[in-house]
Amino acid sequence: MSYLEELVRKNRSYRGYDESVSVTSEQLYRLLSCVRLTPSSTNLQPLKFLVTNTPEENAKIFPYTKWAGKLSHLHLPYEGHRPTAYVVIFIDRTIAQNPTPFLKDVGIAAQTLLLGAVEQGLGGIMIGSFDHDAILKEFSLPDTLQPELVVALGKPDETIVLEDAEGGEVSYYRDAQDVHHVPKRLLEELILNLKEINK
Repeated sequence: MSYLEELVRKNRSYRGYDESVSVTSEQLYRLLSCVRLTPSSTNLQPLKFLVTNTPEENAKIFPYTKWAGKLSHLHLPYEGHRPTAYVVIFIDRTIAQNPTPFLKDVGIAAQTLLLGAVEQGLGGIMIGSFDHDAILKEFSLPDTLQPELVVALGKPDETIVLEDAEGGEVSYYRDAQDVHHVPKRLLEELILNLKEINK
């Protein structure tokens, strides 16, 4: 297994963290230093980042995030197992009046953050379901900053298992031992066979 594949396999959407392990400012700045180097549409680089890693600052973000919609009955993350850092990714509309072309930049930045976190022995999750207006208000940010994604970070404190999807069923689930299972479609289902399509 290549080092990249190992990082990708470990880069899961974690919904449980060891709150006794902090994410340091130095770690966060190292991650964002990598993000700064990633590609950007037309090299405009309109992304801005709000970084928090103290209990007080994190408490301003957590209530406005929604986790694991398919497992809402579990109320994840459990009390005492919340992330110890967040990076909120914004598109600065003073730089990019039309944010749409730069949504791919957001994805590139988030994946880079998470792969870098795994390399540092951490983990995280991308959260697209959150209260945008509340985040702006909570941190007194101008409305020219458009919140696009919250990346939660910390030391993972749960087990996640990748498995082949059976019968096309790809819904993630938790078993009786609270192990999180993530079905993945088979590679042969993903690669288009142009000869077959064009018959």
